[in-house]
Amino acid sequence: MTQVLAIATGGAIGALLRYWTSLAVHSRLGAGFPYGTLTVNVIGSLLMGFLFIWFTDRLAMGPAVRGFLFIGVLGAFTTFSTFSLETLNLIESGQPGKAVLNVAISVIACVTAAGLGVLAARQL
Repeated sequence: MTQVLAIATGGAIGALLRYWTSLAVHSRLGAGFPYGTLTVNVIGSLLMGFLFIWFTDRLAMGPAVRGFLFIGVLGAFTTFSTFSLETLNLIESGQPGKAVLNVAISVIACVTAAGLGVLAARQL
């Protein structure tokens, strides 16, 4: 039960962080492209890569803490389902170029960010 509560708490925190981050990004860059979703997915990928190595290789972390952080906070912070819907909306609104750009940037940037997080954690 402790792990379930940790995941639920982390999920609430991650969802709020995603919401606030997306608002901040869209207020600066506009809503003509899914910049907010792209930003949280790249940041979440970087953090997932870094923290996974940091906590699994360097610190003993119990299942409740892992659930809180990885499943809860970062799981709710990243937004693959939102990314998918926004990409589909771009296609349906006659903007297939933007849709392809969103997919390409998201995949390349998120995989790169996760790799950078892993490299950074291993260097510390």
